[in-house]
Amino acid sequence: MLKIDIEKRLGDFTLEAKFEGAGLVTGLFGPSGAGKTSLINLIAGLTKPDRGSIALDDTMLDDTAAHIHLPPHRRRIGYVFQDARLFPHLNVRQNLDYGRRMNGLASDPQREAGTIALLGIGHLLDRRPAQLSGGEKQRIALGRALLAKPKLILLDEPLGSLDEERKDEILPYLIRLRDKARVPMVYVSHDAGELRQLATKVAILKRGKIVAEGGVEVLDKSA
Repeated sequence: MLKIDIEKRLGDFTLEAKFEGAGLVTGLFGPSGAGKTSLINLIAGLTKPDRGSIALDDTMLDDTAAHIHLPPHRRRIGYVFQDARLFPHLNVRQNLDYGRRMNGLASDPQREAGTIALLGIGHLLDRRPAQLSGGEKQRIALGRALLAKPKLILLDEPLGSLDEERKDEILPYLIRLRDKARVPMVYVSHDAGELRQLATKVAILKRGKIVAEGGVEVLDKSA
C-alpha cells in the first residue's frame, strides 16, 4: 500500500496531495501542468517534500517531521519514463540486466525468462535500441524495471510519445503486466481511455490538488 500526504512548493505552484494507492494500478489523471510528474518524482525520491510523508507498505520513504528521506536507490521503485531512456551502446539483453546489476541483485534466470515471455521480447535480445520501434523500447523499459524486483513501478505517460498504432500494440502488455506480474503501479496519463482499460483506482489532479479519487468511474465526472 502506498500512502501519501505531502506538500511541495515548485516556483509559483504548490502541490498538495493526500491519498492511498491500494489497487494494482493507481492512475494519476489530469491536464498538463496539474502536478502528476512532480508527484511521482516525489514518490521516486528524486525530490523531497516540504511537508508530510510518503510510505510504501511498512517502509517510510519520506517523513519531514522525523527528517527521513530514503534515497532513490534504496526505495525499490522502478521508473518507466515516456522516452524509455535505454542505453544506446547496450543491446536489449544488457539493458534488461542493468537494473538488477545496479541494485546488486543475484541473477535469476527463471524470473528473466518469465519477464521476457510476458513482454514478448525474446526475439529482440541482441538488438540495439536504435533498431527498435517506440513500442518495443517501452516494453524493454518495462522489463528492465521488473527485473530489478521493485515493490512499485512508476510509469510517466509511457504511451505519450507513441502513435495510435504503437499505443494499441503496447497497451495489452501493460494489462498483462497488471494481471500476471502483480507488481503495484502508479500510472500517469492525461488519456482517460488508457486509464479506463488499465487502472484499478484513479486520483484526479487539477492545479496541484487531488480533486477526486475512486474507481475508473470518477473519470466520467472529470469531463
